Amino acid sequence: MTRKEATSFDANTFLRTVGQGRTVVKILKDKAVFSQGDPADAVFYLQKGKVKLSVLSRDGKEAVVGILGRGDFLGEGCLTTQVVRMATAVALTDCLFERLEKAAMLSVLRDEEELSSLFIAHLLARNVRIEEDLVDQLFNSSEKRLARVLLLLANFGKEGTPQEVIPNISQETLAKMVGTTRSRVSSFMNKFRKLGFIEYNDRLEVHSSLLNVVLHD
Repeated sequence: MTRKEATSFDANTFLRTVGQGRTVVKILKDKAVFSQGDPADAVFYLQKGKVKLSVLSRDGKEAVVGILGRGDFLGEGCLTTQVVRMATAVALTDCLFERLEKAAMLSVLRDEEELSSLFIAHLLARNVRIEEDLVDQLFNSSEKRLARVLLLLANFGKEGTPQEVIPNISQETLAKMVGTTRSRVSSFMNKFRKLGFIEYNDRLEVHSSLLNVVLHD
């Protein structure tokens, strides 16, 4: 399958095919979509909003493993052997979801070969993104990692039109995503603002010039 075919996933067609077992769910800002340890019994398709995925260790340390936006699926681990949720999903903004029961989703993936192929390609593309995040974590500085996170949150480098204004995300959350301290995030954010790469008061605005931080050796 070509990259063009892989990125032409028509979620609306896919969701209509699911039929029974599909419900619309609204989740308000700061509320959990599901929590770590909950039964893994459904897949969610995010129609509107932003969601934070995090994992809590046994000693209570939280790691932010991803920020998902419109057009992303979450909770798809239930389609394999995952019995309980391995992460917690929290709405960063008011969100609108399509909730797809596990049995209904599996039925569509089994019976609709073309849609199944597109769905798999969609998930593989996200796995590539996860691998890129890991490489970023291992080899790049905290400053570059923060710049990349901000650019991804603003949709730079993704399919679709970049959105310079992104939901306000706390510096504590950014620190957990980057793998550094809140004080360092604050220092980098102030530096980016002074250089004109970002603006933030009541909202956070990311400019394409921030790419200079990621591309500069």
